[in-house]
Amino acid sequence: MLQNIGIPGLILVLVIALIIFGPSKLPEIGRAFGSTLREFKSSTKELLSEDQEDSSKKK
Repeated sequence: MLQNIGIPGLILVLVIALIIFGPSKLPEIGRAFGSTLREFKSSTKELLSEDQEDSSKKK
């Protein structure tokens, strides 16, 4: 889905976010979004490693 946005669409989204949230809130939102993605990525890795361990024990 994000592959279809392109540079002009990305700039438009950033400008709208700047207008809605203001320049003081954008760093906070970016940090929160980054930490959420980091946590999601680590939990996904944990689930995959547990699944691989379970499948290796069954063999």
